[in-house]
Amino acid sequence: MNNNDSKLWQWISHILLSVLCILCIIPFILLISASFSTENDILTDGYGFIPKHFSLDAYNYLIGNISTIGKAYGITVLVTVVGTSVSLLMTAMLGYALSKKDMPGHRIYAFLVFFTLLFNGGLVPTYLVYTQVFDMKNTIWALLVPGLLMNGFNVLLARSFFMTAIPAPVLESSRIDGAGEYRIFFQMVLPLALPIMATIGLFTGIMYWNDWNNGLIYITNPDLYSIQMLLNQIMQNIDALKNANSAYGAGAAQVELPGETARMAIAVIGTLPILIAYPFFQRFFVKGIAGGAVKG
Repeated sequence: MNNNDSKLWQWISHILLSVLCILCIIPFILLISASFSTENDILTDGYGFIPKHFSLDAYNYLIGNISTIGKAYGITVLVTVVGTSVSLLMTAMLGYALSKKDMPGHRIYAFLVFFTLLFNGGLVPTYLVYTQVFDMKNTIWALLVPGLLMNGFNVLLARSFFMTAIPAPVLESSRIDGAGEYRIFFQMVLPLALPIMATIGLFTGIMYWNDWNNGLIYITNPDLYSIQMLLNQIMQNIDALKNANSAYGAGAAQVELPGETARMAIAVIGTLPILIAYPFFQRFFVKGIAGGAVKG
């Protein structure tokens, strides 16, 4: 390929990537715009990039529940930070152990991890184990432990990175100097594995932050609602009030509740922390994925 062809391909690639970026950004612009629109404008004119009539009704409605939302944010942040940290440590330790082909039972453990990608026990057995065996219902552990048991894909990603990106001579020299496995892992391997750890940490953190399924299944105590579970509950309350207004006649139906706009505001509140955190991890993301995707 000559120089002109290379430049042409670069221009085509840049144009295609720019179009894809715009297509990814457009939904967020519509989301934010709709959250600042009036309910009537959404119902009559649909969504637009610029609000026809600027309104804070949706956010005012959510601010009315600010104390409850603040508590739910605290629970979500706690679960996300603790769950991501511990899950990341467990994933890294198992991935590092599986990267050692001389470890006894290496193939068996690798198969068991891969097996979890294909099959699981199902919802009913899982629910019975967590509620009757471990008695986690209506406890903070119900939000932590199910996601803490790692993800087979992340373990295999970490294993591939350890096998291909960690220089064997560095580990051998550490052993010659008298370092044990724990010291090698924490002082030599983890600093070199920062890209894959940041990538897996981002995956795990997003999973914990967006998790509403565990709260729906295991949590009935409102004091333990995560932000996703609480916002879903607020949305259900809005729908119930609107249905009640309609049922009690035209006079009550004139009370405008921010249904669609509140739905958009809820989405903004739920995704904003992740959007803020992502740029800090983005520089590790491509390097971690590329390193971990190499077959070991």
